[in-house]
Amino acid sequence: MSLDGKLEIIGVTDVGRKRAHNEDSIGSDTGLGVAVLADGMGGYRAGEVASAMAVNMILDDLREGMKQGRIGEIDDKTGFCRETLLIKTAIEKANATIYQTAQRQPQCHGMGTTVVALAFYDDRMSIAHVGDSRMYRMRGGELQQVTSDHSLLQELIDKGFYTPEEAKKSLNKNLVTRAMGIEMAVNPDLQEDVVQPGDLYLMCSDGLTDLVEDDVIHDILLEYSENLEDAARHLIDKANAAGGVDNISVILVRALKPFGTKQNWYNKVLDWF
Repeated sequence: MSLDGKLEIIGVTDVGRKRAHNEDSIGSDTGLGVAVLADGMGGYRAGEVASAMAVNMILDDLREGMKQGRIGEIDDKTGFCRETLLIKTAIEKANATIYQTAQRQPQCHGMGTTVVALAFYDDRMSIAHVGDSRMYRMRGGELQQVTSDHSLLQELIDKGFYTPEEAKKSLNKNLVTRAMGIEMAVNPDLQEDVVQPGDLYLMCSDGLTDLVEDDVIHDILLEYSENLEDAARHLIDKANAAGGVDNISVILVRALKPFGTKQNWYNKVLDWF
């Protein structure tokens, strides 16, 4: 089932004001209903390699996997939809390849990347992330951060050592506790949610969120909600105006119409008996 005309996806990435090259990568497939964003790290251009590998491999695996099987089928062992497990497997596979590449090639040693990936199906969505790249949801004029950063700073906030306001002044903002390619295995956080027409989803690297407050992000998304390209560009412009110290990447996804599958609802009813 193609989601063309039911989803709108816009992605923009920018090198920023201070970096020589862009180590972020983004990719999406509107018809399939998937989007992936990654923020690379490592030696000379190694982060660029890691993030591109992550995005391309995950998208390729999702393109192949989402063509097969019943949409939204629930896995009895985990309770997750098959699409969620497809993203998980794709991230794990890409992670192993990035890690092995880093071990074999000296110029890539120590490279890694964050990732946040979304898949839309049957009026639902699957979310998987590793690191501090984020996903937000705008619904009914309210902006909510859906993912929780895998970072030292977030752990300190969770343990009560910092308030969110104090954390904004911390020098430990960019110390991630989980990333792809650093070890042979990786553990992405997985979530699922119901999608409503009019929902707007923001995926972004920390080049945006380190410099632009959530309330400013909210106001930009609200003001430019009718034109996602303008919204994405204004978000990046705002980060650059605040210094542009890192690469800045944004993917915006808007649910235009319901995209439930009648056949899938029939199958779900059968599963109840």
